[in-house]
Amino acid sequence: MAEVKTIAIVTSGNDAPGMNSAIRAVTRSAIYNGLRVKAVYRGYKGLIDGEIVEFKTQNVSNIIQQGGTILKSSPSKDFRSEEGRKKAFENIQKEEIDAVIVIGGDGTIHGARIFAQEYDIPCIAIPATIDNNLCGTDTTIGYDTALNTIMQCVDKIRDTATSHERLFFVEVMGDDAGFLALNGAIASGCEDAIIPSVPTDVNKLATLIESGFRKTKGSSIVLVAASEDSGGALYYADEVKKAHPNIDVRISILGHLQRGGHPTAHDRIIASRMGAASIVALMKGLRNVMIGIDNDEIVYVPFSRAVRENRQIDHNLLDILHNSAI
Repeated sequence: MAEVKTIAIVTSGNDAPGMNSAIRAVTRSAIYNGLRVKAVYRGYKGLIDGEIVEFKTQNVSNIIQQGGTILKSSPSKDFRSEEGRKKAFENIQKEEIDAVIVIGGDGTIHGARIFAQEYDIPCIAIPATIDNNLCGTDTTIGYDTALNTIMQCVDKIRDTATSHERLFFVEVMGDDAGFLALNGAIASGCEDAIIPSVPTDVNKLATLIESGFRKTKGSSIVLVAASEDSGGALYYADEVKKAHPNIDVRISILGHLQRGGHPTAHDRIIASRMGAASIVALMKGLRNVMIGIDNDEIVYVPFSRAVRENRQIDHNLLDILHNSAI
């Protein structure tokens, strides 16, 4: 592999808290190791349109605490085409870029994998998605912050639910993975979590909730992972209302607030570690790998494994949730 002298940084797909922490770490680690840094604005679209500027260490000052991404992100249908990727590569050649570091989720990494195969350019991916659904890493940048946001919101909803003896179905993000719903439910003491990978019997759910109200519970909260197939919180709320019209059922959809906010210390730390590790990977001559964390150790995960399939839910956590909700 040719010597790497200049790298590009791209943030693509949905934003996640901690992306800026990763941008900072990549930039400063690269400069520390004598590399030039080119920042690409607006994701793969910016790579095609040539929105590329050189970054110095001062460009990433005072951003470690900021949510979102200072490089912006924009969907790009053009990058899915051979013509679009060809134009992106021409801009890379024009800017004398030797390697690309992408920060994003499964779609971002999938795009990098195809691009690297077509043009034989080293690509390193840093996993940043609140869904935590990538294989080969225990956690992704943004997941911890989103989980804490959900916990704080549900704590507030619980106040109202208890005051009015209500059942709330709270819909959270997760891209069919269910990690936010399940762990969010455990962290906030919910009665149940509905996740795509585990079938839910609505009748049993309704009976369980009504039984809880008859015993000692003054409120019930169920977290629902947003899913196109299940119909989300609205579907389950309607079904429970039909079965038990005496229960006061409400819905709360948390939406995009889960992707915003200042990253937690955990997300800032793993973003910094992964950002620095991406430069180490390039210096070692690695290519087409995602930086992961396995048992608190940095690992290098081939793109093919990272996007092969979604991570599986630990069903023991469901047992913990149900046992704690009696």
